[in-house]
Amino acid sequence: MSDLAHKLKNRALRKNRIRATISGTAERPRLSVYISNMNVSAQLIDDTVHSTLATVSTIGSKAATGTMTEKAAWIGAEIAAKAKTIKVTKVVFDRGGRKYHGRIKALADAAREKGLEF
Repeated sequence: MSDLAHKLKNRALRKNRIRATISGTAERPRLSVYISNMNVSAQLIDDTVHSTLATVSTIGSKAATGTMTEKAAWIGAEIAAKAKTIKVTKVVFDRGGRKYHGRIKALADAAREKGLEF
């Protein structure tokens, strides 16, 4: 198994382990974060009815510029603003199997600054 395949397999196992315990509700939706090598996206998901309440992505967005960490911080601020419009203040953070540092931390800190609690 190559190093990359091993890394991706381990991330998938971590993601499944996290998702076994984390679940979003209408009062506290799940803030799911996905970071690729070029883009960042975040969704607020209600797992009880299997619906996405709000989503923000850098794909096709002219406002998201700069480094990937700056894009992640912008996404955090935007998802917090959308959460306010649908009257959500508390969320469950789903980091998608990634470590809580760098881009994930920048997104979470920006969302907390704008009023989300998790």
